[in-house]
Amino acid sequence: MARRSETIRFARVQGGNVKIAMIMKRTAALVFLGAGLMVAGCKSNPPLTPSEALTQIQAKYDSTSPQPVTITLGNAGMAQGVLDKYWVETKRYPNGYWGDFTLTPDGKKVVKLADGGDLIQWRPDSPADKQFTVNITTLVSNHLKALDVNNIQSDGTGGMTAQYTEAVNLDGLPGPLQDIAHEPGNQLTTQRTADFTYGNGKWALQSIE
Repeated sequence: MARRSETIRFARVQGGNVKIAMIMKRTAALVFLGAGLMVAGCKSNPPLTPSEALTQIQAKYDSTSPQPVTITLGNAGMAQGVLDKYWVETKRYPNGYWGDFTLTPDGKKVVKLADGGDLIQWRPDSPADKQFTVNITTLVSNHLKALDVNNIQSDGTGGMTAQYTEAVNLDGLPGPLQDIAHEPGNQLTTQRTADFTYGNGKWALQSIE
């Protein structure tokens, strides 16, 4: 009888150990499954590369109508235009600092005036006036350029932002006219921020600020 009692007690112990082992196994499986779901739920979007961002921004610019460039002429620009024979002084006023400048045939090939005429009226307030300017517009039209994408980061809502330089495109303009466009008073670049969203397995340009 003693042996039988020990056998029964052993079986109970063994049975308990088996149950405990099965419970632990099931618990481990549930923990593993839960961890897997957490990993799947936290899976992040692929990174937005500078090259990809630049391509999409430039594509946006290229999809719009090309625009001419407005060039602001100050004292230096006016003087350079005379040297480059884009316009010539045709009248000097008695005060000594007003003047009329007429577009030359070469000038008419590359620029136009806002009023459609050919006369630039130079009317500063005084000989020392450095703020007076006039505008001319190129006949060549171009798309803006996107350059130097940088500082790509999360916007906190699943999207990405990227900073870049928006540049006026001077392609097709004669070298002397490009030099005039670089004179003080002209802004040829602007810092912009592009917003991107992720969907259907890819990043897409949402907006530009």
